[in-house]
Amino acid sequence: MRNTPHTLLLLAALLTLAACDDNTASLGIHPATDGITNSTQVFQLTSRSLPMDSVVANSTNSYLGSVTDPETGTDVTADFAAQFYVFEDYQYPPLSQMVGDIDGEPRKGIVQCDSCEVRLYFNSYYGQADNPMKLQVFELSPTNILSEDSTYYADIDLSRYVAPEAQPLATRVFTPRDYNLETVTLSASTYNPNVRIMLPASLGQRIMESYYENPGYYKDSYHFIRNVFPGLYFRTSSGHGTMLSVYVGTLNLYYRYADEQADTIYNAVTRFAATPEVIQSTRFRTSDTSALTDSDAPYTYLKTPAGITTELTLPVDEVFSGQHQTDSVSLASLTLTRYNKTQDDSQLATPATLLMVRKADAHQFFLSRRVADGRTSYTTTFNTAYNTYTFDNISRLLAYCKHEKVVQARALGITEDEWARRNPDWDRVLLIPVTTSTNSSGAQVSVTHDLGLGSVRLVGGTTPLQMQVVYSKFQQ
Repeated sequence: MRNTPHTLLLLAALLTLAACDDNTASLGIHPATDGITNSTQVFQLTSRSLPMDSVVANSTNSYLGSVTDPETGTDVTADFAAQFYVFEDYQYPPLSQMVGDIDGEPRKGIVQCDSCEVRLYFNSYYGQADNPMKLQVFELSPTNILSEDSTYYADIDLSRYVAPEAQPLATRVFTPRDYNLETVTLSASTYNPNVRIMLPASLGQRIMESYYENPGYYKDSYHFIRNVFPGLYFRTSSGHGTMLSVYVGTLNLYYRYADEQADTIYNAVTRFAATPEVIQSTRFRTSDTSALTDSDAPYTYLKTPAGITTELTLPVDEVFSGQHQTDSVSLASLTLTRYNKTQDDSQLATPATLLMVRKADAHQFFLSRRVADGRTSYTTTFNTAYNTYTFDNISRLLAYCKHEKVVQARALGITEDEWARRNPDWDRVLLIPVTTSTNSSGAQVSVTHDLGLGSVRLVGGTTPLQMQVVYSKFQQ
């Protein structure tokens, strides 16, 4: 059978993969007996810091507080809004079993909310445990609903979803460590750190009464949010130096009901939770970061939540030029080195995971909730032992960029140089801190912006980066 050039290229790729083992020093290198020769070349590429625009705020965590980045002096403030999930066709006890007080005596057949609270459970915080912060809680407007059909960004003004003349439902001064609780309670394995805010019992009363007026409002979260309770907005009104990462909020309504047979009164609670099934949206405000995108610096920044990203310009044309025009790129590896932190433990954390994605695709990547495909997008994790992020092989990305340029220029009847002038981002990618999740099989199922507090300086800027490329070709 006659081998076409496409057949040979496919065979070369298969042989490349077959020759790989766990020894990364020989990754992509084939012995001469394979009939394939290999060569290695190092290319330089440039990087720069860019402000991160249009950050889709689809994190499962919410953030609350105000802090200063000790490395740069940048201020970051966060407030958030949350809707609350209701189980489908939720039911309270029958009205005849509900218990309320008349002249101080409990009576059946009365709906009464004894107390109402919201708890914000946080899995981490930045700042000192005893630093006081003052927060305010507002009810969201019932006529301006946060809609699941809309996309919300990290710079959204959430106060627009509160009625203009609304007053706070509650105000609370808190510290990350709850000094109202004993040490033995705080150190117990069953304790989950949280901020407890008491709300007016009248709010819970209104919510409970709505069920007996129209149980259909509790059919699902959609009807509950639009007919009963649109949600809450949380903001800090004073204090500085603390940021909470809230993984769930709960709205708790306490009431009593009676057992008709035994005529015993029980205390009960209805708990509505802010979960991924409904909207939680955080708004971040960051002071001017223009000084951090200085092109004369020998480094670039990555800053979260909604701060700075790093842009790389890949040497695509150089990789596929000259004697390598007909070679197969079997490996293209890139290592990014972090500058060591120079200050104390109050510094912001180093982002754990980075996404590399084509600059032109970045916004739609998050908007469409994509995952890394190993072709135009990749993820990697920070290596604490080597102080680096490494993208082991982005050869498919280089080939994709080159192919796109050649095919589209030909389709338009223009030169490749002209096409490149019309599409200046064709060879550029962004490095964006993200959080990822996988299924039970280890497959990536979600990639979202890392909205936690993080900062890292990468070698780059005026210091060129290096990418190692391994070529393979058949011996003549």
